[in-house]
Amino acid sequence: MRSPVGREVVVSGVFTALLVFSILSLPSLLLTTRGGGRSYKNWPFLAAVRDTGSGGGGGGGGGGGEVSPYPVSFAYLISASTGAAARAARLLAALYHPANCYLLHLDREAPAEEHRRLAELVSGQPVYARAGNVWIVGRPNLVTYRGPTMLSTTLHAVAMLLRLGRRWDWFVNLSASDYPLVTQDDLMEVFSRLPRDLNFIQHTSHLGWKIKKRARPVILDTALYEADRSELIRPANLTTNRRNLPTAFKLFTGSAWTMMSRSFAEYFTVGWDNLPRTLLLYYANFISSPEFYFQTLACNSRRFRNTTVNHDLHFIRWDTPPKQHPLYLGPRDYRRMLLSAAAFARKFREDDPVLDRIDRDILRRDGAAPGRTFSYGGWCSDGEVRLWSNPLEPGRKAMIKAGAGSRRLRAMLNKTMSAKNFRRQQCR
Repeated sequence: MRSPVGREVVVSGVFTALLVFSILSLPSLLLTTRGGGRSYKNWPFLAAVRDTGSGGGGGGGGGGGEVSPYPVSFAYLISASTGAAARAARLLAALYHPANCYLLHLDREAPAEEHRRLAELVSGQPVYARAGNVWIVGRPNLVTYRGPTMLSTTLHAVAMLLRLGRRWDWFVNLSASDYPLVTQDDLMEVFSRLPRDLNFIQHTSHLGWKIKKRARPVILDTALYEADRSELIRPANLTTNRRNLPTAFKLFTGSAWTMMSRSFAEYFTVGWDNLPRTLLLYYANFISSPEFYFQTLACNSRRFRNTTVNHDLHFIRWDTPPKQHPLYLGPRDYRRMLLSAAAFARKFREDDPVLDRIDRDILRRDGAAPGRTFSYGGWCSDGEVRLWSNPLEPGRKAMIKAGAGSRRLRAMLNKTMSAKNFRRQQCR
């Protein structure tokens, strides 16, 4: 006969084992990609990309149990600095779709009048209020160009968009000087054929001149600790204030503009693995950390290194050799933008004539015409906003009207993610 003490030991051991198991398994139970997203282990070189049906990854990720009639949706961060409130509002209208989420961040250094102007431009559009999917950061961050505060603003935005509990599948960060080259229906049609785990992050481990100019110097971003100052401080003695390259992880660099999956966003926001925090601390004193953090994180993560598509979905024109800033795009670049088949382009001057041509010929919108504020799509076609018939009603299938932009984008992605190119360009 087993003694009472022995029974207590057995019960205690079983209870402890169950407790440990529940703690270890809880994050995966809560944060598993919802809605039938495909695991990268099951990709037959992205066969879902082929034009053989209407859906590659099921219903997509979700949030808060929300059911959407659209196959995929996107969460956008639109960042603006002083003097760019009107551009941010114009970009929002060009990108707008009732199925998406939009978060606008205007740098804290912008004058109060400009913050009020942005709020008026957004609140003056009744469709935004009806859909309830546009937000402005109420306590904006102080941002230093090329400093870690740009990175912290992006991480802050992702955390806010996750906490809202709205359904979205990919996060996209854009500047007010960007502009779309496809409609949102085009984007939805193309991405409905893709696995939901994909991350579009341009990356390379060949740092070249960036070893000397980026990886070795130590800088300090004053916006991290001062309430009204935004600049980078570099040490006076650059010969002694240099760090060695890390050995615990491999550095990667690339474009600061990305499209990241919800599962990856949950990974670096919730951080059940310590790598996101470790890299965040490392890049706190790093020049141009937004061009390194997500690349290094994805390519050093066993779970996400094989989900990276080496493309930022942007058309950007640079000097030869490249300078600090890209060239401004204008009417002479219109044909090259179309031939690139990119989803977005940057950067543009405010109210450049080429933006009007993109509105007219690609997005089929005219902000000056009544009822044609938004890009063409199934919810807003022929100049008529159909949101009032409530296409977001659960269980109702919404209409997507994709055009030539979807064919261009699909062809480019088919080439980029072909069996020949996809694995060869990943995290090397």
